Amino acid sequence: MASVGSTVPLCSGYQGKCSRADLQCAQLCEVDGELQIQFADDMQEFTKFPTKTGRRSLSRSISQSSTDSYSSAASYTDSSDDEVSPREKQQTNSKGSSNFCVKNIKQAEFGRREIEIAEQDMSALISLRKRAQGEKPLAGAKIVGCTHITAQTAVLIETLCALGAQCRWSACNIYSTQNEVAAALAEAGVAVFAWKGESEDDFWWCIDRCVNMDGWQANMILDDGGDLTHWVYKKYPNVFKKIRGIVEESVTGVHRLYQLSKAGKLCVPAMNVNDSVTKQKFDNLYCCRESILDGLKRTTDVMFGGKQVVVCGYGEVGKGCCAALKALGAIVYITEIDPICALQACMDGFRVVKLNEVIRQVDVVITCTGNKNVVTREHLDRMKNSCIVCNMGHSNTEIDVTSLRTPELTWERVRSQVDHVIWPDGKRVVLLAEGRLLNLSCSTVPTFVLSITATTQALALIELYNAPEGRYKQDVYLLPKKMDEYVASLHLPSFDAHLTELTDDQAKYLGLNKNGPFKPNYYRY
Repeated sequence: MASVGSTVPLCSGYQGKCSRADLQCAQLCEVDGELQIQFADDMQEFTKFPTKTGRRSLSRSISQSSTDSYSSAASYTDSSDDEVSPREKQQTNSKGSSNFCVKNIKQAEFGRREIEIAEQDMSALISLRKRAQGEKPLAGAKIVGCTHITAQTAVLIETLCALGAQCRWSACNIYSTQNEVAAALAEAGVAVFAWKGESEDDFWWCIDRCVNMDGWQANMILDDGGDLTHWVYKKYPNVFKKIRGIVEESVTGVHRLYQLSKAGKLCVPAMNVNDSVTKQKFDNLYCCRESILDGLKRTTDVMFGGKQVVVCGYGEVGKGCCAALKALGAIVYITEIDPICALQACMDGFRVVKLNEVIRQVDVVITCTGNKNVVTREHLDRMKNSCIVCNMGHSNTEIDVTSLRTPELTWERVRSQVDHVIWPDGKRVVLLAEGRLLNLSCSTVPTFVLSITATTQALALIELYNAPEGRYKQDVYLLPKKMDEYVASLHLPSFDAHLTELTDDQAKYLGLNKNGPFKPNYYRY
């Protein structure tokens, strides 16, 4: 032990490497030459506080230490990196390849840890990888993808590669990319073009870099939102005509596909994963039931008990959000255009209203419709002070954020993904993620649920790529029921669940095959 008046040697925490990265250790790391340690009754006490310089150093030490443990809630970067656009950097991975554009390739090791953690709760997708990688069902497939780039989607991308595909990837949301995960994918040889905080111009540049490469032409598309499909259709029509299949997982993207099909402009078969049972009931409902609270708590620290919340849309996403909010004691209102969904909301104990009727009194406004201009400038003008506004739908069109970028309104960045929009009279509206998808922009989503969606996407790609000519025409298709059931069955072992098997007599009575499918396509779960 050090004697009174002696100094304590610097521990490795000063460089952010101390395994005891708590406040006490960080303070001890800073005392050399600045603090004296005094022992009284075997307790260590500081005889004086750090100087201003010392305080700054202490803060820097704690901050650096905290970044050694990468969380999926956000992407961490060195502050010096923020000043330089990834497009202006010259980076190579350990193999000498520069066929990528990420924030910082040096973060690859941390990203690999994130991916390994995600794999532990995505056992079904890993099981599919092990079962099929010997056959290489995607050999020859050149998949261009545009999804959220998180640890969970990285497991999907690496599964596709293990099954024989070549992949080039960009992000479908400018705020949802985990920089360390993108770096890990780039280090592994995946051509990934994405980073957290892209500009609109960066967003389209990244998509174009994925599609436009000499000597490489995509023959499959995996999309989330339809932006990639739209870009290829508009900018590279010759490439679009040679695509063998499109897999789309969002309401917005599926809507765009049906529009193309109705206009007779969809020249390739497409799989609507969004309306598969395993996507609707699990990703949309159960995932949003948990992640809505995570996103709101992390960004606003709000307490929901007694708060008045209006949720726009009572589809599967809306149902999940409302269930979570109601459970915490919030008073929840619903807006709906569909009488069936509206009736469901009424039967679940919610009051169905028009947004204009409650906009002055609610504390939180959440959109999840997949539509545009659900919350207009008129609504925003009438909101109460400190009203929180956010979006749980895929697209950033639901809240009219553009109308808020006017000279009379002041924008104040409070914390990451949290803006105060201030009116001339001092009223503030709290806008989250600039109206983009809340859960993936501001927090994270449950890994297990994403395993279900990722497995569905992988099987849809395998099905479209290997389907014999003529099975699928130039139209939009739902995932075959048998495939939906297979995805569900792969995830049951995680719960030690045991299915009951039909006897021959029971199967004959119901007119079913003992191995499924067990429900007709028109069945509503």
